[in-house]
Amino acid sequence: MMIVVSIGGSVLFSDIKAEKIAEYGRVFDEHSEKVAVVVGGGELARKYIDALRNLGGSEALCDYLGIEVTRINALLLAQAIKKAPKVIPKDFREVEVLLKNYDAVVMGGTFPGHTTDATAALLAEYVNAEKLMIATNVEGVYSEDPKLNPEAEFFERLSPEKLVEIVYKSRISAGSKSVVDLLAAKVIERSRIPTLIFKGTVENLRKALRGEKVGTEIV
Repeated sequence: MMIVVSIGGSVLFSDIKAEKIAEYGRVFDEHSEKVAVVVGGGELARKYIDALRNLGGSEALCDYLGIEVTRINALLLAQAIKKAPKVIPKDFREVEVLLKNYDAVVMGGTFPGHTTDATAALLAEYVNAEKLMIATNVEGVYSEDPKLNPEAEFFERLSPEKLVEIVYKSRISAGSKSVVDLLAAKVIERSRIPTLIFKGTVENLRKALRGEKVGTEIV
């Protein structure tokens, strides 16, 4: 089975600690099947982007800077995964080639304007993955942003169409933050890749890779 995992930068790199990164690396080394991991930029990327923007950098240039930060984060995680190459691919074709010789490959962002969740969804489609996993900083998918509405309904399972509906609604609600971006949701909808969205703790990641119940299933 081929799996693509997206790990939000806020999950793994909110503070850069070698032992924390090593824990995640061990979980991937325990996994016996092929996996491609896409790593986000997190708070570090936002700080760099804010600084560049304040220096007059264009939004396109800010996107490129954010991508570079995700690649730095990806190299840290790749170093922690013994079976992964210490080469960070820049596009999906490079991932495909590396997966012929390695059981795990780590990458960052690729396209300006795309989040790493969207990158992971597109990669899953490209390599014909059996499953996409998105490790984020909330338990899964809610009817609304649970930080704004503690009474928001949690979904254990929902359709891709419902995911798109929830994400679209959150985009037009002031102050709301969606669990994934709209492009990622639309790619999941069109490709019909079984997807799992969950809070990205080490233990939850281990459970997800073992096929145990965690988070929200999109099927």
